[in-house]
Amino acid sequence: MPVSLEVSYFNTFYMKRIKNHSVTFDDSIDTGLAVYADTGVTASTATTAPYAVTAYVQALNPAARTTTDGRYPPNIYEDWFVEEARIRGGYNNTSVDFGNKAYIVEEDNTQERLENTLIYSGIYNSRTGSNSSNQFPIGEDITRAVDPASGSVQKLYAENTNLIILQEAKVNRAPIDKDVVFTQEGQPLTANSQLVIGTPSPFEGNFGISRDPGSFAVYGYNKYFTDRDRSAVLKLGPSGIEEISNQGMIEYFRTKLANTPEDADLGGIRGAYDVYNKNYVLTLMDNTPGDEVTVVYDQLVNGWTSFMSYIPDTSTSIRGRYWSFKYAENGLHAYLHYQGPTYNQFYNVQYRSEVTFVFNPQPTLMKTFKTISYEGSNGWEATVINSEFTGVDTNPQQPALGDTNEQDAANSILSYDEGYYTESGVQYRAGFYRKQNTYYANLINNSPIIPGEVVFGNSMTGMKGFYAKVTLKNDLTTDISGQKYLFAVGSNYTNR
Repeated sequence: MPVSLEVSYFNTFYMKRIKNHSVTFDDSIDTGLAVYADTGVTASTATTAPYAVTAYVQALNPAARTTTDGRYPPNIYEDWFVEEARIRGGYNNTSVDFGNKAYIVEEDNTQERLENTLIYSGIYNSRTGSNSSNQFPIGEDITRAVDPASGSVQKLYAENTNLIILQEAKVNRAPIDKDVVFTQEGQPLTANSQLVIGTPSPFEGNFGISRDPGSFAVYGYNKYFTDRDRSAVLKLGPSGIEEISNQGMIEYFRTKLANTPEDADLGGIRGAYDVYNKNYVLTLMDNTPGDEVTVVYDQLVNGWTSFMSYIPDTSTSIRGRYWSFKYAENGLHAYLHYQGPTYNQFYNVQYRSEVTFVFNPQPTLMKTFKTISYEGSNGWEATVINSEFTGVDTNPQQPALGDTNEQDAANSILSYDEGYYTESGVQYRAGFYRKQNTYYANLINNSPIIPGEVVFGNSMTGMKGFYAKVTLKNDLTTDISGQKYLFAVGSNYTNR
């Protein structure tokens, strides 16, 4: 450790012992060549290597080598640096302050990681050419810590004169380079603040970003991110933190976030903002390959509007356009979205769009749904049409028959083009018909056999139930890569 010795003329000497490095002599190499055991630097380069210990150069004399283990003993008399404090050693000459000693070896160089602490460097000024960003003077107050009970700092975002600090379990804001204490007249309490980062203050709510900084996205005054530890997707805006996963997707995100891997190599959670469609795009990887999903949140309707077919590795918005990026065998590829004439094709794979909706008028009444209609483009087909399960009936008298699980359903409906056929020279359509730009079709029942029923299945029209669940999907032949519009859907029904 440093020592101060008072000698004649009251000069002060600063003494520091260097770290004890051992040197090994290798007989397999030419005579006079030594190797530093801890650095791998040879004696031939020791005088030029920046990290070589020059104090051992004189110890490389073979005469000083021991004969027992091939190692040179440390020289306790020469392993010290001595520096005189007064310039030229003259009496009453200017005394030099201790200051920073670049050559001093830190005896305890154990790394310490303060996961809840921020540190900032000197100032960078592009106008004056001053750049002190590589300076971290330990004599100044250049650190700022947040509550360690809320976990490590995962994300920083500077907004105007505030710094948003996202921890695992808390979101804080700290003023940046400004006075935050004012007098009663509204004047700053200090004329010139030297504080770079002020005191952090937390937002209301016990939410953070967990360990998923990649989920963070920002647009305007709204910030979006996930908190997997609390099964939540969040929006930070002027009114504070809002849990947007509560908007019809509580159960979905509770299950999906729990099954998303935390391994960074697997991608975890990726968030971006689609400035073209004004959507928050959230990609969730899955522990089960093939179950990855991309969902979008629309601020205009305050809800989750769609599942996407593509799984990007990363994505971003640039000058009003939305880009996504995907790794392939030959590197990273960039894809520009919303550009025709080819639609619904992602990463060179053609997909089919589908929309699932529920008809549920007068929820407490049993109904018979008779027709399905929609307004939009040609090329939509109804692939799923069913009602709710009415319950499970056991058969204790006849256990061999098993249990029955009743659910009414209807046959699928082909698209306008795919349902076209001719018979005896007459044209027919087995799917949707078109009239006044509205596509419609009758529902043909496809219910299973229920003991006691006389008429069932396709001998009946319509489908009974409290509600009807219908899925419309692009067909496989009608302008596959073209635009498909869907404006409205409807159904005629009667009360039973």
